[in-house]
Amino acid sequence: MSKQNYVLLEKSQRSKQNEIPVKDNVSLVERMKPMNFTSYMGQKHVIGPNTILRSFLEIGEIPSMILWGPPGCGKKSLVNIIIQLTKEKFQDKTHIVKLAATTCGIGEIKTAVEKAKSSLKFGHRTIVFMDNIHRFNKLQQDIFLPHVEAGTFILIGATIENPSYSLNSALLSRCRIFSLSKLSPKDIIEILKKSIHSMDGRIHNSQNSDNASKFIIHNDTLEWLAEVCDGDAGTALSGLEFAICAKNLSYDKTSVISLEDIKQGLIRMYTQANNKNEQTYHLYSALHKSICAGKPNASLYWLARIMAAKEDPVDIARRLIRISGEDIGLADPDALDLAVHTLNACQMIGMPESDVLLAQCVVYLTKAPKSRLIYNALKAAQKVINDTKEQPQPDIP
Repeated sequence: MSKQNYVLLEKSQRSKQNEIPVKDNVSLVERMKPMNFTSYMGQKHVIGPNTILRSFLEIGEIPSMILWGPPGCGKKSLVNIIIQLTKEKFQDKTHIVKLAATTCGIGEIKTAVEKAKSSLKFGHRTIVFMDNIHRFNKLQQDIFLPHVEAGTFILIGATIENPSYSLNSALLSRCRIFSLSKLSPKDIIEILKKSIHSMDGRIHNSQNSDNASKFIIHNDTLEWLAEVCDGDAGTALSGLEFAICAKNLSYDKTSVISLEDIKQGLIRMYTQANNKNEQTYHLYSALHKSICAGKPNASLYWLARIMAAKEDPVDIARRLIRISGEDIGLADPDALDLAVHTLNACQMIGMPESDVLLAQCVVYLTKAPKSRLIYNALKAAQKVINDTKEQPQPDIP
């Protein structure tokens, strides 16, 4: 069969299913995560030839480390590569534990420690990856210290916050800090090109002349997207994916992804994020109204909804402090004390252990007598000041 006939046959088989979905159950960001250093873009100062980290990995040594860098710069991708190299070199002698400080508590870490100790008896080592490690307060971070020091497991933490301020000094002294930079537009363009080819797309003016491409995108559009995402590969890939998914793609007719499509894709991406924030706002509003109405069961329900949305317990406690001052005030001065103590406790122990403390404070505020006397008096005083400012001032001789 000639090459031309083969292409025609392939197109006819594709046309049997007119609509070709671009997006599957896994996001484009996840599908494009590199599995080796060859496909990893940027950060040559960290993993380039003759660097400290690259030298460690080449000899099979992985130190406890903190990866610090802005969102979308490749922290998780680098961790995945390290884990992949470790599995290839040591096969079944290394166990991987992936955790996130936004969703786990001290209990999960204790479980990981016990498993690591058991594995160590058989000569197996454990790597614990803690994403967003800065979300653990410094007292919670102390749980890592003795085990990193004793070599029970290797800790790899990822953070977008400056470790010098957000992490425990004792823990930092036992970990190597690797600072990652935001990706350059050139790096972003290379990542976008790989993703486009993986989705049967074609870049205009490129050497690829496959007529069976599902879509075409211009170089100028890619360059604009690479510039506007400000070094965040996740934003660039998500914007591209939203733009492509909005098109009615088919192998029978090649679509063009224009600059306007990309702009609309970014808008839809940010709209989804804003919708999540708006939903959280409604949850807090419902909690506030339930407390003011004196409905403890309803208040606990909305509190549970907020915690299920993975809100920071300290942020929840801040809202409770405001409610205690605005809606309870002098009717029960102890309510403010309890709310402040709850915030301090949340900072000390974090989630999930602080859930009961938040529930206790919510129920107390719900059953407390309500008074908006101070709030209304303050608003009246502020109104007087604002009205006075609007009046013309007399000339001073």
